[in-house]
This record gives sequence, structure tokens and C-alpha cells, in this order.
Amino acid sequence: HVQLVESGGGSVQSGGSLRLSCAVSGQRSSSICLGWFRQAPGKEREAVAGIYTARKTTFYRDSVKARFTISQDNAKNTLYLHMNSLKPEDSATYYCAATEWCDNVVAVTDPRNVDSWGQGTQVTVS
Repeated sequence: HVQLVESGGGSVQSGGSLRLSCAVSGQRSSSICLGWFRQAPGKEREAVAGIYTARKTTFYRDSVKARFTISQDNAKNTLYLHMNSLKPEDSATYYCAATEWCDNVVAVTDPRNVDSWGQGTQVTVS
């Protein structure tokens, strides 16, 4: 499985921006899907955004559409989550995720399909 290491979390005021990064290492399949989940205290882990790398198709949960953008830099083996217009309800621990054999971006939105998780990075919006 691939290894995932997130960075870029922090504290920001409402309306601010952050960019999360996820370094992807190890052997990866040509049909890997990558994504971002988040989990707030007392709540279930939820999919935020995903990308099917082979076709560059993307998924966003409704509450982040038009505010968050998922992107990848293949040269740097890095996945990004650009977060704008942040709201207090976006506060959570954010996790990078990989589903290695994926034929549809929806696959990486179900935590049961995730093969690899990052360690998480905290985002706090006040």
C-alpha cells in the first residue's frame, strides 16, 4: 500500500484559507483514487473530496462545493486540498486517504474502501 503524510493544517479565522498537502509514497496502482476525509469530535468520519487520478474526475461533498478544491501534482507525488471561505463547521481533523484499485471516484468516499490513511492534520476555524 502507499504511505500518506499530511501537512498544512492550522488555525484560521472564519473566511480564511488553508492548503492541506498529502505526500504520497510507495508503489501505487495506475487506477488509484485519492481523497480527503475529516472527523470532528463526536462525529463520524466523512468524505470531503476525492479524485480518480486516471481520469481526473472529482467528488466534493455538498457543504464544501465552490469553496474547496482537490488537486494533484504528479511530479511531486502530492495531493492538495485548497480550502477557501472556511467556516467554523469545517473544523476537524483532516485525513488523506487512498483506494488503490478504483474505477470510480465514488469508491474513495466510503471509508470502508480506503486502503491507506494518513495520520491526520488538525484544522481549526474560529
